[in-house]
Amino acid sequence: MSKQVFINLPVADLPKSIAFFKSLGFSQNLQFTNDTGTCIVVSDTISVMLLTHVRFRDFTPKAICDTSKAVEVLLNLSCESRDEVDGLVAKALAAGGSTYDEPEDLGFIYSHSFVDPDGHGWGIFHMSAMPEQK
Repeated sequence: MSKQVFINLPVADLPKSIAFFKSLGFSQNLQFTNDTGTCIVVSDTISVMLLTHVRFRDFTPKAICDTSKAVEVLLNLSCESRDEVDGLVAKALAAGGSTYDEPEDLGFIYSHSFVDPDGHGWGIFHMSAMPEQK
C-alpha cells in the first residue's frame, strides 16, 4: 500500500470551506464527514481534513494561527500541465479565494498560487523537468 498524506486544516466555516474545495473539482469522502469535519479527496494519496476550530483543538494544545496576520504552513500541489495550474487558480478565485502573486515561469517549472477562504496558502505548479543536481 502506498503512503497517504492527510493534511489537517482548521476552518472557520465548514460548509463554506467544503463548497470552496468541491468547486475546485475535489471530491468529499462522506465516510469521514460529520458536523465538525470532512475529508476532501485531492488524489488517491492526498486528503485534506477540514476541521472546525473546536475539533482541530482536540489534536493540539497550541493556538490556531490567525492567518490574517501570520503564515503557519504553505501547501504545494503539483499539476499535470500549465493549463491545469491556471485552471485551478481561476476556479479558486471564482469560488472566493484570493491570490497575492502572478504566475511565474522558470522554464522547468510553472507556478501560481491561491489562498483559500481560511487564509491557507496553496502553491500550484507544473514541473516539466527536474533540474540537474550539482
